[in-house]
Amino acid sequence: MSDEAGRITREVLQAAQGGAPVALATVIRAPDGASPAAGARLLVRAAGPRLGSLGAGALEEAVAADAHAALTRRPRTRVQALFYREDGTRLHRTEAGQGEFEVMVEVTERPATLLIVGGGHVGQSIAYIAAHVGFSVAVLDDRAAFANEERFPMADHVICGDFTEELRRFPIDQATYIVLVSRGHKQDETALREVVRSDAAYVGMIGSRRRVSTVLSHLAREGYAKEALERVHTPIGLDIGAETPEEIAVSVIAEIIAVRRGGTGGKMLAHQRPRIRD
Repeated sequence: MSDEAGRITREVLQAAQGGAPVALATVIRAPDGASPAAGARLLVRAAGPRLGSLGAGALEEAVAADAHAALTRRPRTRVQALFYREDGTRLHRTEAGQGEFEVMVEVTERPATLLIVGGGHVGQSIAYIAAHVGFSVAVLDDRAAFANEERFPMADHVICGDFTEELRRFPIDQATYIVLVSRGHKQDETALREVVRSDAAYVGMIGSRRRVSTVLSHLAREGYAKEALERVHTPIGLDIGAETPEEIAVSVIAEIIAVRRGGTGGKMLAHQRPRIRD
C-alpha cells in the first residue's frame, strides 16, 4: 500500500471512529485505457485539501464537487453511484454506457447515536432494532432494574441516574437522535426540558394525545419557544397500526430513519408503482 493510500485508509477509519466526516470517491468502472482507471480514489473533506487523485482534470473537479455536496448536505446520502463523461458532465444512470465513468461516493462518519430515555419494554425493543440498523445505542433510566447491561447487551452505554443530571452531561449534537419512552409523563416532561433546545437531529416522545398535550403545554407556559416544541415528534413513530412493543419499535425506528435519510414515510408504491405490461 502506498503512503497516500495508507493516509486515505487511516482518515476514513478516523472518521468512522468520531473524527471529521469525509467523502471517498472511488472509480469503479472506466473506459478501456482511460485515466483515471478503475480503483482510483479521491478523499474529500468538508474543509481543507483533497487527498488522492482522479487525474486533476475536469472529471476530478466534477466528482470533488459532488462528493463535497454529499458530505455537507442534510440529510446526508451515505452511498451513491454517479456517472460522468471524461469532461466532467454528469449523467443519469440510464444515459451511461460503457464509455463513461462510474464513481462510487461514500460518506463516512461516526455512527449516529440513539439515546433512549426509558428502559421499559418499548425502550428495550427500540434498542434492539436500533443497534441492528447501525445506531450507537445509549439507554438512560433512573431505576437500576431497568438500566443495566444484562437488560441492554446491545447498547454501547447504559446509564442509571437522575434524568436531569445525566441528560445535562450527555454529549448531544446533530448526530444524536433521542426518544423519550419512560414510564410516565412526569419523567418524559423532565427529560424533554433538557433536550428540547438541544442540537439533536430528532426528539420523539411517546404517549397519548392527552398526555403529550399536557407535557407540551406545561413547557409552553414555562417559556419554551413554540418552534422548539413543534419540532418534537409526538405522537412518536409512523402510523403502521403498531400495538406491541416490538411493533412500536419498528414504527419509531422507521420514522427516525426517514428523518435521517430524508424519506417521506409513505408507501413506496405511491410513487414507484411498477408498470404491468400485457
